[in-house]
Parts: sequence; structure tokens; C-alpha cells
Amino acid sequence: MTLALLRRWQNKSAWAATAGLSVPLPPGAGAVLREVVDPTDSPLAGADVTITALDTHRVTARGTTDPYGYFFATLPPGQYSLLISTDGLQPHRETLDIAEGAAVSGERVWLHPAASLQLPRPGTWLFDPPHTAIRFIAKHVGMGHVHGRFERFEGGIQIAPDMTQSSVHVRIDASSINTGNITRDNHLRSADFLYVDEFPYIEFTSTRFTYRGGSKWILQGSLTMHGVSRSMSLNTTYLGTVNGGYGEELRCAALAKGELHREDYTLNWRSMLARGIAVVGPTVQLELDVQAMHRTHDTPTPPE
Repeated sequence: MTLALLRRWQNKSAWAATAGLSVPLPPGAGAVLREVVDPTDSPLAGADVTITALDTHRVTARGTTDPYGYFFATLPPGQYSLLISTDGLQPHRETLDIAEGAAVSGERVWLHPAASLQLPRPGTWLFDPPHTAIRFIAKHVGMGHVHGRFERFEGGIQIAPDMTQSSVHVRIDASSINTGNITRDNHLRSADFLYVDEFPYIEFTSTRFTYRGGSKWILQGSLTMHGVSRSMSLNTTYLGTVNGGYGEELRCAALAKGELHREDYTLNWRSMLARGIAVVGPTVQLELDVQAMHRTHDTPTPPE
């Protein structure tokens, strides 16, 4: 059955009445009701809710909490696993026993701060190109989406003892753009777009790390492209630190996503449309899937 969201409740008494199951149920069904709040006891809207049948391991209901932190699901009788999750907070899991014509009482659920992953040790971490990808997705006017990547880049992360004081620098070879179409790539390298002969590099330099909770960070900085610099924010998920690869070097990993507007960099798509040129649309989604290696003086050099 479908997950139904409790609508806008005016006060606690309205919720209490519903928790007492004044809401009629479909024949042969039971129900579960929950109120979800954050660590400050405030309603948590938009939390993801997934209910899975334990006998078949299939998702039976899925949805999000309403603006007041409530959800309500009608379910066939049986045993279920309930998962409530949201960014930066520890997920809530419980087992539900649903009986026909009855509701599991409307309990309040607190989502607590997620345990943080161990941060990288202070020092210099250099991007590992074979295990790092810089990708983008753009709307190709009249033809759906264009997926592409940059093949050549360099950079790294300088981790400070206070993580918020750390810094990132990336330099991308603009001519290494690759969308899988040689004609389009040559056009993107031309003066109509990246103008790589005049502006051979795209660079991002961070200005601040801001912690959002759990494994989430905001990486703020400046992106320079086509001779123009603009501020940019990257929503970043830290994936942890592991040993691996040749020489068991220490690696850290992260996934960062952001959005840029081409007209901010004087790439005028409207003028190109007027000239009959098929172009990539004005908004571009960026994604950096990064692995970086901790630089040490005694790191062995791989054999030729």
C-alpha cells in the first residue's frame, strides 16, 4: 500500500486524536503513525521513510515526513522494518508488528547527530587521477542531456588541525574535456565556449569548509573559467579514510556536487542560439568523485 502523509496538524491535540486511530482504515489493514523530531526537539520535515516487509525483504511503503514531521502508513498485517533517515543525523530503525484494524501508537522519534567519520590526518593530500573523476551534466538544447568529464587535472587538499581551516585547490586542463563526441568537444574548446587557446585552465580554490553534521560539509570557494572568477559552493560528502593500493598508501575519499551558470563566465548561449548554433544549456551540474593520497617523504615510487 502507499505511504500516506499526515497533513498539516494545527496542534498537539489533533495529533493525539489521530494517534488514537480516529482515522478509518481500509478493510484488512493496520497502520503505523510516527512524529519525527530533530535533536533540538523541532519537527523534522522531509525525512525519508522506508518500510520493508521482513518476510519478502521488499519495500512496502516509501515517502517523507510532512512539514510538521509526521507520517502515517496503512499496511497489510505482518512484520516490517521501519527506517527513518535524513542527512547529518543518525538513522532510526525499528521492527513493526502490524495487526488488522489496529495502529502502532503514534510515538515520537528523535533523530540524533550522526557519528562523524575519522577525519584525514593533517598534512598534504594529493589527488590520485586514476581514482578521481571530474564530471558534468548539462542540458543540450533540444537534445536532452550531455554527460562529460575532464581527463587531465591536478590538485590536492591541505588538511589543517582544525578541519574548517583546510584548503583545496584543483587545476583542470580545459582542453581535456570529453563528451564522447569529437565534433562537439572541438566546439566546446573553441572561442564560443571554453576558448582553451586563451584560457587553458579551469581552477577552483577553496575559501572555507563549513560542517553540516555527520559526513556532510559545504566547501566554499572561487571557480575561475574563461578568465572570470565567481564564488561557488560544493555540497560535499566525506567518505572516509582507508589504506590501499601500491605500498598501502593512506587515502581519503569524498564526493562533491555543485552547479554553475555559464553566463556568469561570459559564455553567452543566447547569442549562439540566435546564430543557429546548437549549444549546451545555461546551467551545468558538476560532480567531483575524489580520492587523495597522503603525501609522505618515504612513499615508494611504483615500478615502470
